[in-house]
Formats: sequence, structure tokens, C-alpha cells
Amino acid sequence: MLYRMLSSKLLQRDVPSLIRICSFQSATVSDILDGKHIDGSKIHLKGWIKSIRKLKDNAFCDIDDGTGCRRLQLVIDKNLLQQIGYESSVDIKGTLERNAKSQLEIRVEQICELGGCPLILGYPFYPKKSYPPDYIRNHLHLRPRVATVGSAFRVRHRATQCFNEYLDREGFVQIHTPLITSNDCEGAGEAFLVKPANEALLKQMTKKNVPLDKGYFDREAYLTVSGQLHLEAMCHGLGKVFSFGPTFRAENSKSPIHLSEFYMLELEEAFMNSIDDLADRIESIIKTVSKRLLDTASGEVDAVRKLTTETSLEESFQWLNKPFPKISFAEAINILEKNSSKLKSSVQPADGINKEQELYLVNYFQSPVFVVRWPKEIKSFYMRQCPDDSNLVDALDLLVPHVGELVGGSVRENDYERLKAKLPDQEALGWYLQLRQFGSVPTAGFGLGLERYLCWILNVHNVRDVIPFPRWAHNCAM
Repeated sequence: MLYRMLSSKLLQRDVPSLIRICSFQSATVSDILDGKHIDGSKIHLKGWIKSIRKLKDNAFCDIDDGTGCRRLQLVIDKNLLQQIGYESSVDIKGTLERNAKSQLEIRVEQICELGGCPLILGYPFYPKKSYPPDYIRNHLHLRPRVATVGSAFRVRHRATQCFNEYLDREGFVQIHTPLITSNDCEGAGEAFLVKPANEALLKQMTKKNVPLDKGYFDREAYLTVSGQLHLEAMCHGLGKVFSFGPTFRAENSKSPIHLSEFYMLELEEAFMNSIDDLADRIESIIKTVSKRLLDTASGEVDAVRKLTTETSLEESFQWLNKPFPKISFAEAINILEKNSSKLKSSVQPADGINKEQELYLVNYFQSPVFVVRWPKEIKSFYMRQCPDDSNLVDALDLLVPHVGELVGGSVRENDYERLKAKLPDQEALGWYLQLRQFGSVPTAGFGLGLERYLCWILNVHNVRDVIPFPRWAHNCAM
């Protein structure tokens, strides 16, 4: 009772100050433009000034707070604006209203500059100018200020969310596979070696007659090139599992579709015994996620795509409503050989299918296309031998426009003796072989490169422009 009486007196005494405190509603640009605040509302907003147009009495500024690709107009008395300029960060309070064109804007009553942006000191992005991706990429710490870069990273966030939502609905358990591993999953020798930078510590820990590279873990350790083998172990107890994290490849490549560090969605599903079922799973996740992405972020997607194409979203995403064709590796080679005059590169089946040829096949079918049943000599040891042909494995690649290979996957070899004969390192991978001894089941899975997916969806030409801090050979800025 005493508490209620005291509270009542305090509230009565402080009503005027509470009204003053609460009269301005904290808001975001996206919420305002989405109609979540009514006309006449008192608005409190923070962001960056993206343009300034000064007239006789007022200045008209566009503000961006990072919540979306749209900007909101501010109407500011020129006396209030003072020295606030382009890219300054500001704290404003004002009234939400509509202009003569019925567009929402804020008539500013108070404005405070939080941080100035003197262009003369070397700020790299000037107003009303566009810059090529290579130039923007030279300023990684500042490039989120560029509108289309901000849109690309918001799409990346939304796509990650959509993949996770799909997998959760389908009953997959997320596994945090290790970044430091003792196996080179693909066996291609493209792994980064991990060891302490402290040489004295390493010498102190290294056992007699053991090389320094093995001193810390008592074996060589690498940054992971794939979480697949670990996922297979988890799959044998949890059924459906996935990982979504960074993977690393030590490649000497300046290709626009390769990075030294990139994010990969990897999925493993127990009791899956068919390459067709695996293809169906891949097609399902890509179509479901892409549709959801367009439903929730079409404005952001369109803002990025406008830089590189005039094709509408509706026309660009017609593939969402069509089944993906499925051809064998042999059929793919046959198509390429018949059309070799249209290719710059020669068709060499023993070397697989290169990017130019991948894109030709996509264009040939006018659709993303699965290539299945690959020669075992050019695929990894863990892929299952085809039941009807011992020279082939139940593997697939999904080829898509713009980037070529997006997904690689297979049914895994679950025959103990066949896997044992193919295992590249019996000592390091003995645990992997043992999975086939105790309650083994057929499993299948795939890896999908997030950056390649985003390049395809956004029609961006370089994976370095869809990852916040790209790493590639000779480049590890920041």
C-alpha cells in the first residue's frame, strides 16, 4: 500500500517531465516509410546525412540510418543546419508530415551533429558520384556507407536468416564444426597450416623427434576446408544436421569466384540413398530460400541488381517456377563436344568441366542444371560408387547462371571395404572409417557457397563484393 501511494505521488509530480521525455518517439527510417508511425508524430531519429539541397529558407536533406535502402527527407531551417554536411552523423528531433506530393518527411525542430565528415581530409566517396567496385573495395572500413554495398550486406543477412529458417522447419540440427582440424577433407593440399606464432612456446611444447609443425597438437593441424566429415559423424546420431560457417582454401587464385576465406552451408542427411533425393533437397532449399528472400528483401535485391542489369526481378527469377534439368556428366560432355566451336577452352573430360563450360551448359538449358554421375577419378574418396557402374560415383554439381558451380554434393560411400580401399590416410581418418562399422546408414549431403549464391541472386560479378572483409591471395587487409 505504501509503495503504491509513493509511486502515485512520484508519478503526479513527474507527469510534465515524463511528457517531455516521451513526446519524441525513437524511430528508424524503415519503420517510418513502412507506415509504423502516423502523420504528426514527434520523431527522434539518428543517422547519416546523404544529400543536402539548400533553398532560400530551408535545406532538404536525405537521411540514412542503415536499416534499409530507402532514405527519408528532412526539412531543416537553414539556421539550424549550420555547418552540418554530407556524411555527418546526426541526432534529430522533429514532426512527421507529408509534403505536397504526399511523401513522408520530417520537419526538423532540433538537430545535433554527432560526428562531422570533412571531405577535405580524404573521405573517399563524394556525393552524387559513382565508383567502380575495385575502387570501393580499397576502402573496406568505409564501404558500408555506399548505398548498394549496404543493400548487399542486408541481403546477405536476410539470406542467412532464410536458410536457417528453412533448415529449422525441416528438422535439421545446427552443428558448430571445428575451424581447426587434423584432416584435409578434399585431399587437394589447399589447407592452411595452423601453429602458434610464438616460436619459443612451440619449441617448449614439441616432443623429442617431432617436427615443429606437429609440436602443438602432436600432429599437423589445418584451418578447415570443409565440415563435411564432422557432419557425417553427427549425422549418424542426429539424423539431419548442418553447419554454416567459414571455410578456408589456400589457393593461388585471383578469380572473381574464389576466396581464401568464405562461408559455406553444409548439410548432411541420414537414410538418404539416392542422388535424385539429394537433388530434390537442393532444389527445394534454393527455391524456398530465394522466394522468401524476394518476399522480404526485394527492394534491396533490386537496388543492387540495377547496377548491372536492366532485367526485371520477375523476368530474372522465372527459374523459380521451373524444375531444374538433370543430366549425367557423360551427357554434359557430349553437349560440350558438339558445341566446341562456341567455346574458347577445349573439352577435356579427364579435367572435368571448367567455368566457361559450366556457364555454357546453363545457357544451353536456360536454367540452373544438375550434372550427376561423375567419373570417380576426378571426385573425392568419400563419394559412393554407382551401383550400376564402378567407374562412376553418385555425385552432383549444381550449375547456375553467372557463377557456374554453386553446389557440390554426393551420396556418401557407406560400404566399409570399398571406403577402406579408397581412404587416403588410414591413421588420420580411422574414425571416419569406423562410422561404417557401428550402425552405419546411407547418408548424403552437399556444400553451398554463400558468396556464390549471393553473386547469382544479386548479379554481382565478384565474390569480394558480397562478403564484408574479403581475403584472397596477397590480400588480408584489416
